[in-house]
Amino acid sequence: MVYTLEHTDPGGARLGHMTLTHGTVETPIFMPVGTLGTVKALTPVDLKDLGAQICLANTYHLHLRPGTQIVEEHGGLHQMMGWDRPILTDSGGYQVFSLRDRCKISEDGVAFQSHLDGSRHLFTPERVIQIQEILGSDIAMAFDECPPSTAPIAAIEASMARTTRWAKRCIDARTRTDQAVFGIVQGGLSETHRAAHVDAICALPFDGFAIGGLSVGESTEDLHALTSFTAPRLPKDHVRYLMGVGTPENLLHAIGAGVDIFDCVLPTRDARTGKLFTRDGDLNIKNARHAHSMEPIDAECACYACATFTRAYLKHLHRSKEILYARLATLHNLTFYLRLMADARVAIRANRYAEWASQVVSRRAEGQTLVRGPESRG
Repeated sequence: MVYTLEHTDPGGARLGHMTLTHGTVETPIFMPVGTLGTVKALTPVDLKDLGAQICLANTYHLHLRPGTQIVEEHGGLHQMMGWDRPILTDSGGYQVFSLRDRCKISEDGVAFQSHLDGSRHLFTPERVIQIQEILGSDIAMAFDECPPSTAPIAAIEASMARTTRWAKRCIDARTRTDQAVFGIVQGGLSETHRAAHVDAICALPFDGFAIGGLSVGESTEDLHALTSFTAPRLPKDHVRYLMGVGTPENLLHAIGAGVDIFDCVLPTRDARTGKLFTRDGDLNIKNARHAHSMEPIDAECACYACATFTRAYLKHLHRSKEILYARLATLHNLTFYLRLMADARVAIRANRYAEWASQVVSRRAEGQTLVRGPESRG
């Protein structure tokens, strides 16, 4: 992997690109989430058409189903899912530690029971790297411990130390030269601990660095404060990744703080449940006001859904539980997110990112105020 920082605007927003085994990715960028090797409701051709440059898959889920061996029999994840652009695989650490009643943590790793069938598994740093090398992703994530942000300070400190030791083992376990590996910074909600863990993880020879342990229930104020505190402390000549974030407003704040790449299930999950993102705020397609609306989702959006169908039709599809609704809504929401990233890159290059981002946030807030009200269902 080669990362090139092209430009930093006066406020700290960064423009760059990553050159990976399966192509070049412009940053800042949002990665659609394809947890099980597929972005729900879309084909790889759809993803390319809407401008996706890289997507994310998950080690934990793919290891359990369909299983690492089946992916290997296809020649890797790219071949299995028919996607020839870059892939980042999450290590599965968050998923494993979210099963706290089914896992046992030791210095060796984490023993856990599958949420699917109760079968027993052991994830060690070495095993997680091995699985990701078999998957063949362009970027693999180190195995980290992700404690709740509300955990006692002693527990936070112990997990930071273990994450650092595991990070070193992940580096030692690497055998592929065509796969980048990123380290993950933890530290809970404490700036002191975040700074200390930045120093520890960034001293290791990773190809990029991620901010973990956020967007897990903390307040927006804490999310923004810790992102603004941590991101500038990461090496400027390496990619900076904020994991699991989030809303358009949170992405724009993080870009302003110097973050380069993002992922989140929000645009795809919310699409399926009826929430659609627009430049004038978010709309709930289930609301009765859309039953006779001949408007598109967003008149300024060029996606297939907006160019072809009305809100009334989309409401009908959603209410009727038609599969087409999920496809159209997902196309729209991901188009919105990827267009937001493209516009951000233009603003950074022009040294007007802060002004542009403020206008986007204000317009969305104003539009949301206009449509907010009793959500009568129909």
